[in-house]
Amino acid sequence: MHSTRGLALALGLVLGLTLAAFPAEILRLTLDGSINPASRDLVVRAIAAAEDQGAEFLLIELNTPGGLEQSMRDIVAAELAATIPIVVFVAPSGARAASAGVFLTIAADVAAMAPGTNIGAAHPVNLIGGETEEGDQSASIDKAANDAAAFARSIAEQRGRNVEWAESAVLQSSALSADEALVLGVIDLIADDTESLLEALDGYTLSDGRVLWTAGLPTREIRPTLRERLLSLLADPNLVYVLFILGLYGLIYEFFHPGIGFGLAAGGVCLLLALFGLQVLPVNIVGVALILFGMGLIVLDAFTPTNGILTTGGVVGLLAGSLTLFDIPDRSIGLSWGTILAVVGVSAAFSIFVLSKGLAIQRKQPVTGAVGLAGATGTVRSRLDPEGTVLVHGEYWAARTLDDPIGVGETIRVVQIDGNRLIVQRDG
Repeated sequence: MHSTRGLALALGLVLGLTLAAFPAEILRLTLDGSINPASRDLVVRAIAAAEDQGAEFLLIELNTPGGLEQSMRDIVAAELAATIPIVVFVAPSGARAASAGVFLTIAADVAAMAPGTNIGAAHPVNLIGGETEEGDQSASIDKAANDAAAFARSIAEQRGRNVEWAESAVLQSSALSADEALVLGVIDLIADDTESLLEALDGYTLSDGRVLWTAGLPTREIRPTLRERLLSLLADPNLVYVLFILGLYGLIYEFFHPGIGFGLAAGGVCLLLALFGLQVLPVNIVGVALILFGMGLIVLDAFTPTNGILTTGGVVGLLAGSLTLFDIPDRSIGLSWGTILAVVGVSAAFSIFVLSKGLAIQRKQPVTGAVGLAGATGTVRSRLDPEGTVLVHGEYWAARTLDDPIGVGETIRVVQIDGNRLIVQRDG
């Protein structure tokens, strides 16, 4: 018994000395951009690292236009379950915590904002829905809004924040400045910068009774890994969409020009990166099918005499597929109209160019073979009386004239072809 107690005391002493030798620190994470699976993984990793290292708290500097609902819910769940305090600071001046950023901010143990920042506008929007002419919202938007409002209320109640405003931020797209948010009890502090915030947090008491200390504590920045950086780039729907289209064009080029390898290499890399991004983003399989169908029609029209009918259908399919490719409600973080119009416009212009060249070739008079000799001019090499030899298109032909005899060196015009013999007459 005494030996067990002695061992426990020794372990406690060693632990105390270790903690004294390695004092607590403040971990800091900058979250700038949309909320997506990449930023979710980064925040969850930062919270786990702060807990493992016994950090005083995790400081998240936030500036976001919003993001994906599932990624936002995962981050909020990690915030609420964290064993160390989470401080969310909407900064620097000019930053915002919009849409999904509202939930991340009110879920923190301490919510702070810099002057000149704003928070709010968390109403869910639908890519193809919205308000009708009478102003009534579709049932799907109502359902999503009520669900998000209930989620916001539950977070605000748990953190002791303004429940009514949290609900209005979702249902009415309410937004507040930093001063207004402080007055209404949405946030806890206003600080000019990170240093001012850390000074204000020294000795700050949380709602659960814990006290934060910042004096003399080092601050360490958590930076994204290479995988998280790549994932963050490929979480951009515009980049993934362009890579997907370029990959398809590369494979099409390789199919019609085999053996070169450039189309396969470039198209394959673009397509693999696009597929990696498509795994990260919420994708509508119907949108993918429409894009593939549209591209197929455009390519097929180059080999079939439809005079642009297939191209028209292909452009419509490509446009419809582009609009429905991603299930991202917020247009500000989804696939932009500019990217869609640029890609569809270039595809349509390229197809029209190919078709116009094909039609021009079809209308062009043949210049080779027997058919191409009709109407051609040449010179007499041996007197035509009525038969002789002529030079037409650099070739010697047996010829017969329909006119009076034609002398050597005179110019003739081919009237018709009779087997391997040309029927000619004097030109002019």
